[in-house]
Amino acid sequence: QLQLVESGGGLVQPGGSLRLSCTAPGFNLDSYAMSWFRQAPGKKLTGITCINMRDEITFHDDSVKGRFTITRDSAKNMVYLQMNSLKPEDTAVYYCAAESSCWADQPDAWGQGADVTVSS
Repeated sequence: QLQLVESGGGLVQPGGSLRLSCTAPGFNLDSYAMSWFRQAPGKKLTGITCINMRDEITFHDDSVKGRFTITRDSAKNMVYLQMNSLKPEDTAVYYCAAESSCWADQPDAWGQGADVTVSS
């Protein structure tokens, strides 16, 4: 069964950077479109960005354009979310998801979530 493992969350000051990582032991992530979602305190889960199996990238959240970058490292079987110029409103639990296509109705698997807190 596909399981996604995330790492890299933490506390960062406004303007700082963090990189989240997502991998799937025993499964090839190149076979999936990979997305990042987030859920801020008291708010619903929302999509951020997705990289499909042709490495084409789409954004679902315009507020992160120019600050967040999704990348795939096939050699390491990893997907990353590089987050720069972080703002307090980026505080959320971040989830990676494996999908048959970007923004599919139901992802095949979710990561366990990574807490990101942006605060001085």
